[in-house]
Amino acid sequence: MDKNPSSRSLKTAKRPRRPAEADPTRNKLLNVAGRIFAHRGYQAATIREISIAASVNVAAVNYHFGDKLGLYTEAVQQSLQAAEIEAVQNALEQSAPLEDILRAVIHARLRSICRGDRPDWHFRILAHELAQPTPALQQLIDEVGRPLFTRLLELIGKMIGLPANDEKTRLCTISVMGQIVVYVFASPLLQGAWPELKMTPKQVERIADHIADFSLSYIQGYRTMISVQSIKATKRAVKPRASK
Repeated sequence: MDKNPSSRSLKTAKRPRRPAEADPTRNKLLNVAGRIFAHRGYQAATIREISIAASVNVAAVNYHFGDKLGLYTEAVQQSLQAAEIEAVQNALEQSAPLEDILRAVIHARLRSICRGDRPDWHFRILAHELAQPTPALQQLIDEVGRPLFTRLLELIGKMIGLPANDEKTRLCTISVMGQIVVYVFASPLLQGAWPELKMTPKQVERIADHIADFSLSYIQGYRTMISVQSIKATKRAVKPRASK
């Protein structure tokens, strides 16, 4: 068992694995492992436990995934793929007004909440990974998180008229992301605080519109404030000095 996966390199997690073809043993292992990892976390779960639950030989894990970390990384990646990441990427690629692109991104990410074909463990395994990071998290950041964050920085930077690496751009981008994340990962808290909240498809669309309206209102207000400040500064610079 891996005692301290965070101290290991990503070589294992990135090791080439067997092709993800329609292999029933591989798919069964992945789904069983996903549920167990989501319930117990990476550290507590064991390959033996997963193999018994999947009714396969322990060697099947090494054959298909390399090792426990390889299996776990694949399970985390599968949960991420089910989180409408491709839809978010497509929204960022579209040719449309910047405000419409941001709204489409928010809608795409939130729609994963009410997908009826998505197993519950997809949410819980990501929550576990964020609470107790493994090398799989860094790989996800490098391959998915950072590229998407960079694109959002560029989008929002254009909307507020600042460079993508400006602190204000970063704060605005994280604020938008934070409004989405609370619905995706804090559902138990929300259910306790707001029992009447039902994440139906229509409700998810209303929430997405609210987040977009709320975010765009600030972005437009900030852009207006910067414009007014710029005009005032220009007037002060060209104002003739009073004669003595």
